[in-house]
Amino acid sequence: MEINQIQIYLESSDSQERLKALTELRNFESEIVVPLLKTRQQDPEFLVRSFVAMGLGNKRTPEGFRILLEMMKNDPDYNVRAEAANSLSKFGAQAIPFLVEKFHQDDNWLMRRSILAPLIDMPFPEALYEVCICAIADEDITVREVAISALGTLAGTKKESEALEQVLVFVSDESWNIRLRAAQGLRKFDNPKAKAALNYLSKDENYKVVGAALEGSLS
Repeated sequence: MEINQIQIYLESSDSQERLKALTELRNFESEIVVPLLKTRQQDPEFLVRSFVAMGLGNKRTPEGFRILLEMMKNDPDYNVRAEAANSLSKFGAQAIPFLVEKFHQDDNWLMRRSILAPLIDMPFPEALYEVCICAIADEDITVREVAISALGTLAGTKKESEALEQVLVFVSDESWNIRLRAAQGLRKFDNPKAKAALNYLSKDENYKVVGAALEGSLS
């Protein structure tokens, strides 16, 4: 699609045409794309705004970073805020303080998981540890589960000892899902405490927990 047709579609009353235009923008350079994405930042359809956030993460510029910060902080829809957070993570180190701050401020489950997920694969153990400590107290069990597993990825980093102590707390949790995540996290640590905890979990009443613990013991 030519750029003039994309511009027409972006102004269409049909949200499907606006989405098609946003999808087509992937074929153009950042200096063309980012100003056009900005025109739909306040689109009435949350899905369109989500596509805007996604596009800004793929066409990274200083202006795009600023727009994503605004979207992550202020968009009324948690889906859009989550997409903006995920896109911000692609900017690397400069995004970390903003993501950690937002994690503390916004307790929506999708928002928190969208920040946790990329942090697991990024080389910022202090930031990951900080959000995990916040997440393990979350009311949503899925957020807690991800955080407990994520603590295991801190093995071999400067936060290893602290992370291990946090995971050990959940070895006797009443929820088998949480104990399962604890076993998965503990498998990453080459430490006598972790091995002892895995041995304990290998006798768990839930077979899934036992399986995860035994896999850790064998490895």
